[in-house]
Amino acid sequence: MSKSFSAMERTNYLKKMSQKKLDVLIIGGGVTGAGIALDATSRGLSTGLVEMQDFAAGTSSRSTKLVHGGLRYLKQLEVNLVREVGKERAIVYENAPHVTTPEWMLLPIRKGGTFGKLSTSLGLRAYDFLAGVKKSERRKMLDREETLKREPLLRKEGLKGGGLYVEYRTDDARLTIEILKEAVSRGALAVNYAKAERLMYDGKKVVGVVVRDIIKDKTYSIFAKKVVNAAGPWVDTFREQDRSKEGKRLYLTKGVHLVVDQTKFPLKQAVYFDTEKDGRMVFAIPRNGKTYVGTTDTFYDDDLVNPRMTQEDLDYVLSATNYMFPNVQLGETDVESSWAGLRALIYEKGKKASEISRKDEVFVSESGLISIAGGKLTGYRKMGEKIVDLLCKELGLNAKCVTEHLRLSGGDVGGSKSYNSFKNAKLQRAQELYIDENEAIKLIDLYGSNVDCVFELIEKYGDVTMRSGLPKEIYGSLVYGIEKEMVVTPLDFFHRRTSTLIFDITWVEKWKELVSGFMGDYFQWTVNEEKKHLQDLKREIDFAKKTMERVRNTRP
Repeated sequence: MSKSFSAMERTNYLKKMSQKKLDVLIIGGGVTGAGIALDATSRGLSTGLVEMQDFAAGTSSRSTKLVHGGLRYLKQLEVNLVREVGKERAIVYENAPHVTTPEWMLLPIRKGGTFGKLSTSLGLRAYDFLAGVKKSERRKMLDREETLKREPLLRKEGLKGGGLYVEYRTDDARLTIEILKEAVSRGALAVNYAKAERLMYDGKKVVGVVVRDIIKDKTYSIFAKKVVNAAGPWVDTFREQDRSKEGKRLYLTKGVHLVVDQTKFPLKQAVYFDTEKDGRMVFAIPRNGKTYVGTTDTFYDDDLVNPRMTQEDLDYVLSATNYMFPNVQLGETDVESSWAGLRALIYEKGKKASEISRKDEVFVSESGLISIAGGKLTGYRKMGEKIVDLLCKELGLNAKCVTEHLRLSGGDVGGSKSYNSFKNAKLQRAQELYIDENEAIKLIDLYGSNVDCVFELIEKYGDVTMRSGLPKEIYGSLVYGIEKEMVVTPLDFFHRRTSTLIFDITWVEKWKELVSGFMGDYFQWTVNEEKKHLQDLKREIDFAKKTMERVRNTRP
């Protein structure tokens, strides 16, 4: 099998999947499907994966962007969940330090708030113990003055102190891509914009999937010994098709985040705070000159592909933020961009959206279809292990999980402790190529040890860069994305591969025409194809940037 992950090879990958019966075919290219693919292929299973949108286009690019242990789940006595995902944080960090960064989180203790001094101290101590937190990152209790020194913007009225503990900030979409790239490098075949249209059966047993290549509008029959349904919000769609949707079902909730420039919201310290009205927990996190705040947690039953923020969502997050940080006083026009994502949880009668467990659940139907739903970004590796253990048992294979110490693509930097020295060495290389230091840092943090491939492209095709009108760092990143990360559209590049649609939308507007034009030449798009891709990008820019204006215009 090919180890390349090029957009130009999509058709070949689909042909390969259709020409030989696979051990396992995975439906869904989010972090759960990616984790299963990596575990399966690393144990020697012939593995295919299809995703109807771009990889990570659903929930896995729309989370709070934290590899976190779920401190609030201690309140719900989800001890095993906290223990499992808490320990996974350090594993993810060690295997991919370029896309995972320790982030000290401040938990304010307020009069009448959700957490008191004693409960916070005991809760954080229990969290440290359950998650196996290393000594240097264990919780610290702060008095009122120390808390305000950490974050002066906090509401002073009623503030009694704070608790400080470590979570891990990540780029959820890039984490998913790096997992997939590692799976592909080990033999898996993965294709985006390939929609699983229907399950195929031999009698009552599921034996494969009919897949349509959305880009080429061509259909393939892909056979596999086992089919895994890891389609996130669409899991029940396939369970219905399989006539096995009975008993437990999905309960979708929506989470919304807002992005504000640091000039308006100069947050120094990541804060995890409870809201004034309902006691829900909200994150405010500084990131690369921006501050993002979220999330909401409300029932959702609308468009699964394009969940959008409502006026109620906007008002809720702004109100919560302005109460906890009263000197900021954010308004709708201060919000530069936003995103909304769906959580595919398991329905629990009588519980509110925020009370439903985040535990994953596996369903095995009489047809042999294996479905997995629920879970958290942090637990992707354990979910993969659980599914592949089941696959190996049913296929009669004796192969143990090896992903705990398996570096992800880009993670070969000598371990987390060596990342800074790795970065300094690569900055010297960037200086030789006359790449601006700030731009070089962005490239290194995006690609980790794969940044050498980007530098090679920049060095090799400098004259092409000049003719394209693109700065060398954008040119190298874009071509690398097309040839090594299956970038098919401009939106793939700006959203899932670089996160600039969310965190640097002005940059996207500046370069969207040249990037689209370059991709048009590269793929030899027709005029209409290029126009469509650019229109799709502009629509997403509008949703991210001008949702506020659209929401205001729909007010009664």
